[in-house]
Amino acid sequence: MKKKIILLSVILLLLFLLCYPAEALAAARNGLKLWLETLLPTLLPFMILTGILVHTDWITKILQPTAPFFKVVFGLSPGGAYVFLLGLLTGYPMGAKLTADLYYAGKISRQEAEYLLTFCNNPSPAFLITYVGHICLEGKLHIGFLVRILFLSDMICMCFFRFTFYRKNSLLSFCTPKTSEQEYTSAGLLDFVIMNSFETMAKLGGYILMFSILSAAISHFWYLPAQGKYILLGLIEVTTGLHGLLLSGFSYSLRVLLALCMSAFGGFCIMAQTKSVLGKELSLHPYASAKCMNAAVTAALILIFL
Repeated sequence: MKKKIILLSVILLLLFLLCYPAEALAAARNGLKLWLETLLPTLLPFMILTGILVHTDWITKILQPTAPFFKVVFGLSPGGAYVFLLGLLTGYPMGAKLTADLYYAGKISRQEAEYLLTFCNNPSPAFLITYVGHICLEGKLHIGFLVRILFLSDMICMCFFRFTFYRKNSLLSFCTPKTSEQEYTSAGLLDFVIMNSFETMAKLGGYILMFSILSAAISHFWYLPAQGKYILLGLIEVTTGLHGLLLSGFSYSLRVLLALCMSAFGGFCIMAQTKSVLGKELSLHPYASAKCMNAAVTAALILIFL
């Protein structure tokens, strides 16, 4: 079934590229513009600097004083606390990227890595404030309310997964590092981290490009009602869906509901990006399950408090 969906998507994209090159070019240009002007300057410096921290012992030294707090409140090791804090600030897909880096460096166990994936890969505050708050919702909704709803939803999901699936989460059982410590402490560490970061950014750019074209193809071929089309586009690629909400004609309260649910879920494009940074040993299932729950909890909170 999965292979058939992929094959159908590839054929759809090829037909779209061949039959409607102007529309495909515009979609590709928009996707690359998002990558070049937003993601690259925002995420690449974080990837390089955090990569250096991951491959040294500095994380433990920096966060050791706060270790008891994060262990009791969140069930996290110092490495896990590092992922949690930076995941809140840097946005998709840095939480997943940091989780994978720490796991493959032997700093956290596989169980803790899967637990982190359920709540540490979220939209950044900058994205929520600028794109969601000021552009999609036209600055009419208080930013504090928007951020609090999504953070509360994330914490509810964290508690659910912590006390159900990961109650016996081990903070001491580390995996074997995939690269020798000698390589990490050599003079080539910076080169290694830079190349690894650029490889990751190139993957993200490719996914954004293809999903931008896919969104344009679906808009062209699939004759859904306009409102249904915007919701579908939001499930595929979140920024496209959020932009579509401005044109949807939905009431403001419904637009708030859909915008926050789309932001909480992230879209299939973010899911594909997350899968690309997890490597072969970490499963996407905990993340995908948590994102579905996160969107549902966000919807419930908005209906209660808005």
